[in-house]
This record gives sequence, C-alpha cells and structure tokens, in this order.
Amino acid sequence: MWQSIEKEITSAIGESFSIKHKQLVTGGDINLCYWLSDYQHNFFIKLNDKSRLQQFDCEAYSLGQIKQLNTIACPEVIITGTTLDKSYLVLEYIPFNHSDVKNWRVFGQQLAQMHQQSSHGQFGWQHDNFIGNTIQPNAWQSNWRTFFSEQRIGWQLQLLAEKSIKLGDIEFIIKACHDALLHHQVSPCLVHGDLWLGNVGFSENNVFIFDPASYFGDREVDIAMTELFGHMPNEFYQGYQDTYPLDKGYEQRKLIYNFYHTLNHANLFGGVYIDQAKATLTRVLALY
Repeated sequence: MWQSIEKEITSAIGESFSIKHKQLVTGGDINLCYWLSDYQHNFFIKLNDKSRLQQFDCEAYSLGQIKQLNTIACPEVIITGTTLDKSYLVLEYIPFNHSDVKNWRVFGQQLAQMHQQSSHGQFGWQHDNFIGNTIQPNAWQSNWRTFFSEQRIGWQLQLLAEKSIKLGDIEFIIKACHDALLHHQVSPCLVHGDLWLGNVGFSENNVFIFDPASYFGDREVDIAMTELFGHMPNEFYQGYQDTYPLDKGYEQRKLIYNFYHTLNHANLFGGVYIDQAKATLTRVLALY
C-alpha cells in the first residue's frame, strides 16, 4: 500500500518521494491519519475504506474552492486516490502550534473576508457532499428558506425516521423552520459548513481551516456552529463583527442552523444526541 502511495505522491509533486518517517497522528474519529516525511517533503494523509473515496474527493474540492479565494488559509491538496483496499487524501503537512497565543481576532477577520468576497447566484453546491459520514444534499435552490428547511432539516429528519426515530411531523417541522427564516435576506456565499474548534489550527504565522463541508449558503451557519461545540474566544467574534457585522435576529436563527448539526449527531451517534435534538426542536418550534 505505502509503495503505491509513494508513487502517486511522486507523480503529483513531480519530485521523488520515499517515506522515511511515518507517524500516526490525531485526525478525528472517521479516518486513520499519518504524518509522512522523507525529511524534505512532509505530508498529512487520511486513510479509510476504498468505498470512502467520494468523501475524500468532496473534501478536496471544498478545500480547493476555499484556497482559491485567498482570504483564509487551508491545507493544499496533493492528491486523492485508492490502493487495493483503501482510499486516501494527501494534504500538505502543517505543524500546528498549540502553545503560543493565537490570533483569534485575525481569524474572525479572515472568515468575514471569505464570506464577503465569495458569491453565487443560488444556494447549493456543484455536487452533494458529506457532513461527517452523512450525505449532505446540495441541489441548487434560489430560495434560502426552502433550501435549508428541506435539504438540511427535512433531510436529517427523514434519515432519523428511517431508523424509526420520529421527532414529530416532518412537514410541520420543515414549515416551522422555513417560516422562522421568512424575513431574513440572504446572499449566497461560500461557507465552511462544519466550522467548530476541532477544524481550526494555528501555525507559527497563520490560521488554517480544514475538514470542510462547503456549499453556498448563509454565512451565519458558520458563525452559529462555532457556538455549538465550545464557544470560540471573544476576540474571534469581535474580529468578525468589526469586518462584517451580523444581521439583526441572528440569535434566533442560530438555533435553527445548529438544529441541523444536532440532528446529524443524532443520526450518527444516537443516544444523548437524540434527546438533545428533541430539546432543540422544542426551542425551534417556540420561534414559530
């Protein structure tokens, strides 16, 4: 397997690469991750079953779209591919520094710039992708309320229902979420789509975002998720607000936007997340 990967990396970078150092590193719950080095070139590789190649291709595409904007850093994609029984994604290796004081304010400013400087005529993406291991539908839609209530909330509720987990009447919940967003004017912009503390890293001179689940949507979905699994430092929000202030009513909308991720966790992990989804639904319906 490793010889095959060496050959493909060599072809991708146009220079000889032979693994001299291989170290298992933390890379989340889904993939097996390694730092590969020949003491001249350093790469980060994610490995999974061969059937997961589409997920790696989707991730690589999103990273490429973010990188093109040149507003906020993300790892450079080297190559995706398969071996006899594995799929993989090779990225540049970035040595994150977890001990230095981090410039969260700059991160907020750069994210705001990414949102400001990207645009599209519709909501959606060039293809369906993934949020964790869950397929994320992205059919183009001109109406944000319809897109989010149907392709985000409704989709997750249907997946739960197929597991005999019913939170309520799906059409009623979709309508409640749709109508709660009724007076919010949204211009489609590129969003990371899965922006929490675990998908942000700081090097000596820069801040990086990675593991995206991107699409063109409401910028507020990114800000909302930063508050779901551990609030980011206040400097981040100050930097964002100073650059691109959020619209009035965000505090109510973030509940609906984070309901999507809570539902996804209920689908992926069950247990306590189902209870959390039910509790969140009660709060969402109170907005209706």
